Amino acid sequence: MKHYPILQVGDVLLTPDIITEHFCCDLEACKGSCCVEGDAGAPVTLDEVEAIEEATEKVWDELSASAQAVIDRQGVAYTDEEGDLVTSIVGGKDCVFTCHENDCCFCALEKAYRQGLTTFCKPISCALYPIRCKTLSNGLVALNYHRWEVCREAVKKGDELQLPIYKFLREPLVRKFGEAWYHELEEAAEVYLSMDKED
Repeated sequence: MKHYPILQVGDVLLTPDIITEHFCCDLEACKGSCCVEGDAGAPVTLDEVEAIEEATEKVWDELSASAQAVIDRQGVAYTDEEGDLVTSIVGGKDCVFTCHENDCCFCALEKAYRQGLTTFCKPISCALYPIRCKTLSNGLVALNYHRWEVCREAVKKGDELQLPIYKFLREPLVRKFGEAWYHELEEAAEVYLSMDKED
């Protein structure tokens, strides 16, 4: 089995599969199931919680009565069993900001942002998926590709388009780390792929 080293771009460590594997969300196929599957909400930062609280007023009427009740009771976020700050969920499953339209799930926060009603789009953890982001004890940030069965159609579509994960997620990666860092990532990807071909 071939061993692929961890790549480092600036202060960010990333697994090579972010460069070599393909991915492209297929909302028509998955119906936004990532918003309702799982047993915890989306990881958020304290700054994001503040921004979400400000945006909640704009999306309140889009939320279900159950979601509104959860937010009234515990707020837009809580600390899960692993000690991570995450968005609140309904019934141990759905993110409170999940709404349904035409048999499809969508994010009320992102919808409001796209309509120009708010300045906050959605948690960066959601925007970066299927990449998981974690800050390490040494201050470096680690990026890992999270494989999930509900995203099998996204993998299929990504393969058809030959679209690498890092290219599919260009916008959120730039949002998180900046344009200059992303250009460094592109250069590192070219070098890595050329070396991989030589092997």
